[in-house]
Amino acid sequence: MEKKNMLEKIGRREWILIWVVGLAGQLCWNVENQWFNTFIYAKIGPYAWIISWMTAISSIVTTFSTFYWGTMSDRKGKRRPFIFIGYVLWGIFTILFGVSEFLPKNEIIAAAVMIVAMDALMSFFGSMGNDAAFSSWTTDISNEKNRGQIGAALAALPIIATIVGTVVSGILISILDYFAFFIIMGVSVMVIGTLGFIFMKEGEGLQPNRDEKGFWHQFFSVFNFKTVKENKELFCVFLTSCVYFICFNFYYAHIGNYFIYVLGYDEGMSGILQGVGLGLAILATIPATKAINNGQHIKMIIASIGFSVVGLFVIGIAGKTIPLLLPGIILAGIGYVLIMQTTTAWSKNLYPEGNFGQFEGVRIIFNVMIPMVLGPSTANIIIQNFGAQVEINGNVGMAPSNVLFFAAGIMSVLTLIPTYFASKQKK
Repeated sequence: MEKKNMLEKIGRREWILIWVVGLAGQLCWNVENQWFNTFIYAKIGPYAWIISWMTAISSIVTTFSTFYWGTMSDRKGKRRPFIFIGYVLWGIFTILFGVSEFLPKNEIIAAAVMIVAMDALMSFFGSMGNDAAFSSWTTDISNEKNRGQIGAALAALPIIATIVGTVVSGILISILDYFAFFIIMGVSVMVIGTLGFIFMKEGEGLQPNRDEKGFWHQFFSVFNFKTVKENKELFCVFLTSCVYFICFNFYYAHIGNYFIYVLGYDEGMSGILQGVGLGLAILATIPATKAINNGQHIKMIIASIGFSVVGLFVIGIAGKTIPLLLPGIILAGIGYVLIMQTTTAWSKNLYPEGNFGQFEGVRIIFNVMIPMVLGPSTANIIIQNFGAQVEINGNVGMAPSNVLFFAAGIMSVLTLIPTYFASKQKK
């Protein structure tokens, strides 16, 4: 009975680690997904194609890294060492990314290669520590009775990170500029990763899961039709999040540059607007937790799509009108929070026992790699054809326009298609 209660209740230490270590990781992802993009416009030039290449390559690297280290941690039956090494190297390469600011601007290709390479290395080790090891650890210590709470926390973390990362980071960048900011972020994630390693304990039921045919056989074992057939419901959930995040990545990588170079806000005000809106949106996780624990995943996903579509259209028509822009951010934020919370909890309930780390890699294919290849590349086409021409430090290029938000809103409706099939497979 005591063991059952321990499994159904996550301890105080574990919750502290979920919030602290998880938040540090999400802050680093926020820096990469938002401020790396504004850094390129501010320090290199208004070249949306660099952002497209950077996000596409980093998403592919992220996927491989999550698979590789997730499989390795499953085989070893350990998560802590991978969290420690991943977070420390993640911080180092966050700092090194900022060095590209000092490269000669007349060698734009060399600068672009440096930016893409440093971002890829950061993504490789960030995925090792966060996506492969930390996320698997949260699955190890939870079960179906408490994954609504876990899903709420993991959905809230990126939002909190976006709030802190946009508000505080925007202010720090305005005061200190980008390179000093990257140093602060890099050192912070290194310190927190180290503390997490010291205080974290492995999940009680975690055991080494070794394929007798070797590492690479185990690595590729998930890439077969039999695996999909045996986990139809899980892959329908993955497809649902995949379609949603393709649409999400139409605009997310470019929203900071839209606020700064089209609406005319500085980094600080851009961060405050997004932070306040998303801070209110995060309240949606509270009622959603009970619904998710009661198995009402489909209702939550449909609600998410509705909020997202309305919010994106409001942002698109709002312009600089803050009384209209802010509600749009809140509604789109609620949509994002709900889809994250619901699909995270739902998919974790469906992971095959003993393969939590490896299936985090599968999740990354659908949540990160495909959306971050297709979303920004499609956005780049929209920006080049329907964007606003800008000149930054003598460099002429195209900035994102409100058309991105309209396109994302329209395409988000397509999320209903895989949601329908997921509802048919739901047990």
